[in-house]
Amino acid sequence: MAPIATSREEFDEIPTVVGIFSAFGLVFTVSLFAWICCQRKSSKSNKTPPYKFVHVLKGVDIYPENLNSKKKFGGDDKNEVKNKPAVPKNSLHLDLEKRDLNGNFPKTNLKVGSPSDPENVTPKLFVEGEKEAVSPDSLKSSTSLTSEEKQEKLGTLFFSLEYNFEKKAFVVNIKEARGLPAMDEQSMTSDPYIKMTILPEKKHKVKTRVLRKTLDPAFDETFTFYGIPYTQIQELALHFTILSFDRFSRDDTIGEVLIPLSGIELSDGKMLMNREIIKRNVRKSSGRGELLISLCYQSTTNTLTVVVLKARHLPKSDVSGLSDPYVKVNLYHAKKRISKKKTHVKKCTPNAVFNELFVFDIPCEGLEEISVEFLVLDSERGSRNEVIGRLVLGATAEGTGGEHWKEICDFPRRQIAKWHMLCDG
Repeated sequence: MAPIATSREEFDEIPTVVGIFSAFGLVFTVSLFAWICCQRKSSKSNKTPPYKFVHVLKGVDIYPENLNSKKKFGGDDKNEVKNKPAVPKNSLHLDLEKRDLNGNFPKTNLKVGSPSDPENVTPKLFVEGEKEAVSPDSLKSSTSLTSEEKQEKLGTLFFSLEYNFEKKAFVVNIKEARGLPAMDEQSMTSDPYIKMTILPEKKHKVKTRVLRKTLDPAFDETFTFYGIPYTQIQELALHFTILSFDRFSRDDTIGEVLIPLSGIELSDGKMLMNREIIKRNVRKSSGRGELLISLCYQSTTNTLTVVVLKARHLPKSDVSGLSDPYVKVNLYHAKKRISKKKTHVKKCTPNAVFNELFVFDIPCEGLEEISVEFLVLDSERGSRNEVIGRLVLGATAEGTGGEHWKEICDFPRRQIAKWHMLCDG
């Protein structure tokens, strides 16, 4: 019986040994995991962001090339700034340390063939074109100003054009604007930014950032448009709109610049250009177009059915071409808006067909205190839409608007359609 007792004692010791080894293994595993997590965290904190700022806008593909990963944010050492290598302007790196408190870059004299110009330090692909020849037309525009034009001078826009054959990309660099007028009468300054559109299709629309309180903004922003064949460049035109940001109302339009690309040769490399900013071509009061509206008042259900059918002879929004119209419908009761609707946008047409129906519930008996406002607007992606024309139908409306309203009141449950002239918005 003695051997049997010994074997039982050995079996009782085995679970104890296994438990001790399991405890040591668990402690070792947890320690190793904690050490690995600490190492990963410390390695992430030591990494420097690959770039400071890349300007990316909807509809524009930009490759973050030639970005310097050695620079850190918020560098204040002046000696470090002086020893920095010159960054090519055709890269997308914007040196934030060289900007002043307003976000402006210091002015640089854009001289033709200047040895200190950073644009001369570029890849060999553009060496021949880096002469940056100023076109004769731009020289004429800067020297042939009459006395009247000088009095209404709106400033000068500086930019460069380039075509990258290797990537089949059209590159536009908006450098700066000089001598802009003050749009804020109190501070006698402006908050300028620039919108750019490639015509005639208006598919590519981009804009720069807003620079605060300056009349000589230095944007130095590059926009690269991919997928545009070089043979198509001659058929395009660039439309720049210079605006001043207004936080409390619609942004003020300073002026515009239109650049047809026909006759501009980009095969030799980058071309530096400048153009005088001119007044925007505002629509004339006469010729806002017409709107076909159908109305039906249901007295039994106390509802008003509004059908926006067509628009015709709509004017061009500006020199950029045809409008992208849509219609906003506002229902008013005692001069207070109680409901609003809008149609879909119709692209690039002066004669839009909407055929969209809206039903409004009338909160009172009869239509004496009810009026309907129609606003025809031009859809602009990325900015506030401009009013093309306005129409009001109601008991107190003048002209065809009042006549149309009286007819639907006299003949309820009948759908009545009429053309109406649009007036100023």
